[in-house]
Amino acid sequence: MTAQLACYDEDVPAAGTLRVELEGESGPVEVAIVRDEDGELHAISDICSHGAVSLSDGEVEDCSIECWLHGSRFDLRTGKPLGPPAVRPVPVYPVTVDGQRVLVDIDAPL
Repeated sequence: MTAQLACYDEDVPAAGTLRVELEGESGPVEVAIVRDEDGELHAISDICSHGAVSLSDGEVEDCSIECWLHGSRFDLRTGKPLGPPAVRPVPVYPVTVDGQRVLVDIDAPL
């Protein structure tokens, strides 16, 4: 599968998130489209690897997102946890901005 339309640039708030569901090879995939404090867009799994809750409900700081339930932070570029309690990374996906369209390839995680 190739990159698919996730949203439009204007749909993602400044230093904020937008939860989308995309169709993967093995079914639906929940993705958080995140705009970091520098305005760059990222796509990361919306499911925290520690608490199995939505990361898109968390706060964005610099180039990371914080899980609202237990406070784990994840690097938006790598998906790696930046501190406990999470110890496992979450998938991150390639993002392409084509005009106003935000395209994500969930079948080719970084």
